[in-house]
Amino acid sequence: MASTVPARLQPREQSPVPGLRILSMASESPLGTIICSHGGLDRGASFSRMARRLTNFEVWSYDRRGYQGSRALAPFTLAHHIEDLAALAADAKQRGPVILFGHSFGGLVAFGVAVTHPELVDLVVAYEPPFPWIKRLGQAGPPRSNNHGEEVERFFRSVVSPEAWDRLSEEERDSRRADGPALLQDLTDLYHSEVQFDLENLRVPAAFVFGDGPFQSHYLEIAEVLAQSDPKIEIIQLPHAPHGAHLSNPNQLADTLNQLWSNVCESH
Repeated sequence: MASTVPARLQPREQSPVPGLRILSMASESPLGTIICSHGGLDRGASFSRMARRLTNFEVWSYDRRGYQGSRALAPFTLAHHIEDLAALAADAKQRGPVILFGHSFGGLVAFGVAVTHPELVDLVVAYEPPFPWIKRLGQAGPPRSNNHGEEVERFFRSVVSPEAWDRLSEEERDSRRADGPALLQDLTDLYHSEVQFDLENLRVPAAFVFGDGPFQSHYLEIAEVLAQSDPKIEIIQLPHAPHGAHLSNPNQLADTLNQLWSNVCESH
């Protein structure tokens, strides 16, 4: 009999964090819940392609505070993002295992929860998360000004592409600009030099995943430091995978998550 569960992300009516917009995809017999945390100037819906390939899990994706459907929530610091994700994990944990997946800045948030709330997390996986206290990306830097619109356009052109920005309608550009305050806080938090949380306290199965895009050498250096500091962190490089792999390479990421969870189950 065909499944009656729609394989797509849909808005949830209730949220453990009032004002935080959550999308979810159900599963008839879920192995656990995968909670996805997005990067700078992104939104929860960007995980839709990957979610459709994770039918053995319930998948949650959310707009981080300050972004899109969660714009009314403030402040936007990394600490607040970590507490938001911890609240989602605590809610999901009542129903079974919890896997955190974070992309870019969202990966930093996911690792932060795994370090500070290990009792809520069964596996943490991050794709190209920035760890500026380990290795700062040479081209990156803090916001150049407090002009939200200028910073949004500069970031989008740099991280996505100038052509992609030019293809956006004015309405789409305005929507991105409205995320400017949250983006500026992300960038400010991201380029603090001090350690944001101590990875030596990590007690959760973890994986650092990166692609082979223009900055693969940067992520390889981070991977080497992580592997030396904690050999339990699995290092995985995906071939032909750019920074936006959740959009362009959803099969690879879904396969990686499935395999990592299978490994965790086999080890217990």
